[in-house]
Amino acid sequence: MSRWTTSTERFFTALRVSVIPLALALSACGPAHVQVEGEFPTPLMEPLPLKLGVWYADEFRNHEFHDEAKAPGDSDWVVTTGQAQVNMWDTLLQGMFTEVVHLESEPGTAPSQIDLDGVLIPSVDELQYAIPTHTSIKVYEIWMRYRFKLVSPAGEPIGEWTMASYGKTPTAFLQSDEAAVNFAAVMALRDAGANFATSFTDVPVLQPWLQSRGIVAAKPIAAP
Repeated sequence: MSRWTTSTERFFTALRVSVIPLALALSACGPAHVQVEGEFPTPLMEPLPLKLGVWYADEFRNHEFHDEAKAPGDSDWVVTTGQAQVNMWDTLLQGMFTEVVHLESEPGTAPSQIDLDGVLIPSVDELQYAIPTHTSIKVYEIWMRYRFKLVSPAGEPIGEWTMASYGKTPTAFLQSDEAAVNFAAVMALRDAGANFATSFTDVPVLQPWLQSRGIVAAKPIAAP
């Protein structure tokens, strides 16, 4: 399994995650339920001169993952990340672009908003996690892979790419497994935000679109 690490220090000054108390739904026979909550700083950067639409599909807004107990004594887990995902991406995008517009319908299914430069559609492509009962060490980890589509307001494709993020926390910092899973998820989301902010103008498939709007890559793009 690949483990991706990227420092959030390049764009975020807050080095400590202030984790909001969890909303936990636990019962004697039911799964451990974590509603991921946290704080997400605005990126410290000059906004790109783009008016970007964003479309969050229902699957993204309500994203959660399930894990069934692997052995007697283990718990089933339900970890809901949807609202935290939306909160993080809203904060990030509003700091990255001069204007962000939330679409009420999927691009191409309603009259085009011709004043938008493009529409971003994020989705969670893959999510994996490890807790002590899986790894036998006291570290909680979450790996996420996002898939992004950038389309015109009419839904015509501009580019598609993937991006990885990673978060972890030792249990020594927290009092419960649920709090540790929440902390790791928040760290993975913050890492995703830092990755996106630092790499957006360098995504090869977006270069023609960016250049047509007078935006150049932050670093040279290798020839294919």
